[in-house]
Amino acid sequence: MQWFSFFAVYFIVWWLTLFAVLPFGMKTQGEAHEVVPGTVESAPVRFRGGRVMLITTLVSAIIYGCWYVVSVRLGYGIDSIPQFMPNFK
Repeated sequence: MQWFSFFAVYFIVWWLTLFAVLPFGMKTQGEAHEVVPGTVESAPVRFRGGRVMLITTLVSAIIYGCWYVVSVRLGYGIDSIPQFMPNFK
Protein backbone atom coordinates (compact mmCIF):
# COMPACT_ATOMS: atom_id res chain seq x y z
CA MET A 1 0.00 0.00 0.00
CA GLN A 2 1.33 3.41 -0.89
CA TRP A 3 1.91 6.19 1.63
CA PHE A 4 -1.02 8.21 0.24
CA SER A 5 -3.39 5.31 0.97
CA PHE A 6 -2.14 5.15 4.56
CA PHE A 7 -2.67 8.89 4.91
CA ALA A 8 -6.17 8.69 3.39
CA VAL A 9 -7.24 5.94 5.80
CA TYR A 10 -5.77 7.86 8.76
CA PHE A 11 -7.56 11.04 7.67
CA ILE A 12 -10.91 9.23 7.53
CA VAL A 13 -10.32 7.63 10.93
CA TRP A 14 -9.26 11.01 12.37
CA TRP A 15 -12.34 12.77 11.01
CA LEU A 16 -14.74 10.14 12.37
CA THR A 17 -12.97 10.19 15.72
CA LEU A 18 -13.27 13.98 15.86
CA PHE A 19 -17.06 13.79 15.81
CA ALA A 20 -17.00 11.08 18.47
CA VAL A 21 -14.71 13.11 20.78
CA LEU A 22 -16.34 16.53 20.36
CA PRO A 23 -19.23 16.18 22.83
CA PHE A 24 -17.19 14.73 25.72
CA GLY A 25 -16.60 17.26 28.48
CA MET A 26 -18.49 20.05 26.76
CA LYS A 27 -20.43 22.35 29.05
CA THR A 28 -23.07 24.52 27.41
CA GLN A 29 -23.81 28.13 28.26
CA GLY A 30 -27.29 27.06 29.36
CA GLU A 31 -25.87 24.57 31.86
CA ALA A 32 -23.47 27.19 33.24
CA HIS A 33 -26.18 29.88 33.32
CA GLU A 34 -23.79 32.21 31.47
CA VAL A 35 -25.57 32.84 28.17
CA VAL A 36 -23.76 35.53 26.17
CA PRO A 37 -26.19 37.85 24.37
CA GLY A 38 -26.46 36.95 20.69
CA THR A 39 -25.63 33.25 21.19
CA VAL A 40 -27.77 30.19 21.75
CA GLU A 41 -27.89 28.33 25.06
CA SER A 42 -26.37 25.21 23.48
CA ALA A 43 -23.12 27.03 22.58
CA PRO A 44 -20.08 25.91 24.57
CA VAL A 45 -18.96 28.01 27.52
CA ARG A 46 -15.36 28.06 26.28
CA PHE A 47 -13.64 26.91 23.11
CA ARG A 48 -11.35 23.92 23.65
CA GLY A 49 -10.21 23.21 20.10
CA GLY A 50 -6.59 22.38 20.91
CA ARG A 51 -7.54 19.85 23.56
CA VAL A 52 -10.13 18.21 21.29
CA MET A 53 -7.64 17.98 18.40
CA LEU A 54 -4.97 16.46 20.65
CA ILE A 55 -7.33 13.82 22.06
CA THR A 56 -8.66 13.11 18.57
CA THR A 57 -5.14 12.62 17.23
CA LEU A 58 -4.18 10.25 20.05
CA VAL A 59 -7.35 8.15 19.84
CA SER A 60 -7.27 7.98 16.05
CA ALA A 61 -3.60 6.94 16.13
CA ILE A 62 -4.53 4.00 18.37
CA ILE A 63 -7.45 3.02 16.13
CA TYR A 64 -5.31 3.38 13.02
CA GLY A 65 -2.54 1.29 14.58
CA CYS A 66 -5.02 -1.52 15.31
CA TRP A 67 -6.34 -1.33 11.75
CA TYR A 68 -2.81 -1.42 10.36
CA VAL A 69 -1.84 -4.50 12.36
CA VAL A 70 -5.01 -6.41 11.51
CA SER A 71 -5.21 -5.54 7.82
CA VAL A 72 -1.63 -5.09 6.68
CA ARG A 73 0.43 -7.26 9.04
CA LEU A 74 -2.06 -10.09 9.69
CA GLY A 75 -3.67 -9.90 6.24
CA TYR A 76 -7.33 -9.79 7.25
CA GLY A 77 -9.70 -7.85 5.04
CA ILE A 78 -13.32 -7.64 4.00
CA ASP A 79 -13.13 -11.11 2.44
CA SER A 80 -12.11 -12.57 5.82
CA ILE A 81 -15.31 -11.57 7.63
CA PRO A 82 -17.33 -14.73 6.77
CA GLN A 83 -14.80 -17.00 8.53
CA PHE A 84 -15.51 -15.20 11.82
CA MET A 85 -19.29 -15.43 11.49
CA PRO A 86 -21.07 -18.38 13.12
CA ASN A 87 -22.60 -20.89 10.76
CA PHE A 88 -26.36 -20.87 11.42
CA LYS A 89 -28.01 -23.90 9.81
